[in-house]
Amino acid sequence: MHIHNLSEQNSILNQFIAEIRDVSVQNDSMRFRRNIERIGEILGYELSKALEFETRSITTPLATIMTETPKNDVVLCSILRAGVPLHNGLLNYFDKSENAFISAYRHHLDNPESFEIVVEYLACPDLTGKTLILADPMLATGQSLIATYKALEPFGKPKHVHIVAAIGAEPGVNYLKNNLPEDTNLWIAAIDKSLNNKGYIVPGLGDAGDLAFGAKLQH
Repeated sequence: MHIHNLSEQNSILNQFIAEIRDVSVQNDSMRFRRNIERIGEILGYELSKALEFETRSITTPLATIMTETPKNDVVLCSILRAGVPLHNGLLNYFDKSENAFISAYRHHLDNPESFEIVVEYLACPDLTGKTLILADPMLATGQSLIATYKALEPFGKPKHVHIVAAIGAEPGVNYLKNNLPEDTNLWIAAIDKSLNNKGYIVPGLGDAGDLAFGAKLQH
């Protein structure tokens, strides 16, 4: 897997990452969602450099000009519910893309430290020969993304696969490396060192879904 860690170079992205981490800013859920969306836009811009381009003739009011535009058939797939703001940011840039949505959540078993990934709702177009972009703001254990990837297999084999995440943990990144094709690309804004005993990223930011949309009842 090819890892593109945008935190290795300073940019305005650092400001948005700092704000989604900051407990003094997190109580503003609208700002949290907007910052995740802006992170998605920046990651989408960087990802666009890896797409295939073709030359097109464009007619302006004064003349005709040749320009390079992406030719990939893109499908954006986000994991509900935390992935929605990140999805919106990517959709701002890949506005002609098709879209897929999947619910993959942690179902806790006998104790809070033990869980399995449950996939329920799934809506997806044909993926055959297309560029698949999987969006999930938090790459913790990596199990949700792998479960999503496997759930999408009946919809066809994409030509390219890209993973987009705001913050990840090294164990989760390594898990993806061991379970996804070698030519997969990961576009990520920051990678933290570790996970706690509940599988949350440390230092991370907490529960992205709750911060974006409010606390949920556990069942």
